Amino acid sequence: MNGARHLYVHLPFCAHRCGYCDFVTVVGRSGQHGAYVDALIRELELERELVAPELETVFLGGGTPTFTQLPELERLFASLPRADEVTVEANPETVTAELASALRAAGVTRVSVGAQTFRPQLLRTLERAAGPDDVRRAVHHLRDAGFDNISLDLIYGIPGQGASDLEADLRDALALEPEHLSCYELEAKPGTRFTHAWGAELGRQADAMENHFERVVATLTGAGYRWYETANFCRLDASRDLRSTHNLAYWSGRDYLGIGIGAVSTIDTRRWRNTPRLVPYLEALGSGRPPEREPEELDADVRARERLMLGLRLDEPLPLAGLRHTLEPAGLARVEKLGLVERREATLTLTDRGRFLGGAVTAELLA
Repeated sequence: MNGARHLYVHLPFCAHRCGYCDFVTVVGRSGQHGAYVDALIRELELERELVAPELETVFLGGGTPTFTQLPELERLFASLPRADEVTVEANPETVTAELASALRAAGVTRVSVGAQTFRPQLLRTLERAAGPDDVRRAVHHLRDAGFDNISLDLIYGIPGQGASDLEADLRDALALEPEHLSCYELEAKPGTRFTHAWGAELGRQADAMENHFERVVATLTGAGYRWYETANFCRLDASRDLRSTHNLAYWSGRDYLGIGIGAVSTIDTRRWRNTPRLVPYLEALGSGRPPEREPEELDADVRARERLMLGLRLDEPLPLAGLRHTLEPAGLARVEKLGLVERREATLTLTDRGRFLGGAVTAELLA
C-alpha cells in the first residue's frame, strides 16, 4: 500500500447546534480549541504511515471549521500535508475579510459555504444564525481574497418552504455564480428536537420532495451546471474540473484517513470510527495514545456493494469489473426494461429517470 491520498479533518466546534443537525458537534468550548488542534496533530503523527507523502485532497468539515479560533486554525494548516485540493466548510457569519485572506494564505483552494436557504423565515425555522446578506458578504470576502472555487450548500424540503421559495433560493444562489452547488433534501433524524417541533410539516414536505428534486436539477442544468452526483452540481469549465475531488474519492471507493472526534477512516479492508466524545479524545492523545475507536472489518463483498451503491450516484459509467456478483440478474433486467439503467458490456449507468429514483433502483440491482 502506498498510503491513502485523501484526508478528512473534523473540527466539531459550533456557536450553536441547529435543531436538525445530528453531526458530531461541540458548542462553544473556545478554551479547548488549542488542545483539540494539538490532539489532531498528534493523531496525524500517529497515523502518518497510513497516508501518502503528498495528498490529493484534504477536507476540513464539522461542526463549523471556521468557528475554530483563527490562530489555532492557522497552526493546524501549517501541520497538514500538502494537497492539490484543500476544502474548508464555512458558515457564512464566520467569514470575514481577515479569515478569507488567512485561508487563502494557508493554501486552501476551495471553500464550501453553508447557505442552506436565502429566505429569512426558513433560516429561522432551521435555527441558522446567518441571514441572506451574510451569505452574499461571505462570498464577496472569499472572491476578494482570490478564491475561484466556491461551493454553496442549499437545503430543500424545509417546513414552510413552497415551490416559489425554492425557485427564489436557486435564483439567489446562481446570482453569486458559485463554481459548485450541493443541494440536499432536508433529513431530520429521529430524536432531534427538529422532528418534535416540525414532525407533521415534515410529513407534508415529504410528498413534495420528488418535485423539489426535479426542479433543482432542471434549474441548475439549465443554468449550465453539470449534475455529476445525485446532490451535487458543478459549473462546466473547459480548463478545469470543478467537481469535489475529495467527495469523488468517497464515491469511487478510494481509501481515506479521518482524524478528529467522530471521524471515519477506510483503509484497505478496515474501517474505524473515532470516539465522538471530546474529553476522552483529548485525554488519549494527550497521553500519546490513539483515541478509542469502533472498528469494522470490510470483506470484499461489502466493499463491492458499497462501490456499486456509491458509484451509481455519479453521472459516469460505473465499471463492473469485480462487481458483477453484487447484481441481481432479475432486478437488473427489470430496471433495464423500465429504462432506468443503461448497460454496456463492462459498465452500468443510471439514466436520468433512474437517477431521480436513486436508491430504489439500486435496491433492485443488489443481489
